[in-house]
Amino acid sequence: MESSTGLWVGLLGIVLGVLGFFYAPLWLGAGAVLLGLVALAYSHKLIVGWISLILGVIVLIWTFLL
Repeated sequence: MESSTGLWVGLLGIVLGVLGFFYAPLWLGAGAVLLGLVALAYSHKLIVGWISLILGVIVLIWTFLL
């Protein structure tokens, strides 16, 4: 159950990260980072948590540079 929850939270974080490139990057990028951290807390072996975390950081960096 826990790894399944971590998978869905990580996937939701990826969706937020992708949407952050187009709409409200500060809020959605921060949400992607937080959901990535939550996904990593559920299962350390899930790659979707890392993808969500990295995507959120990229969105936040992109926001502050432009």
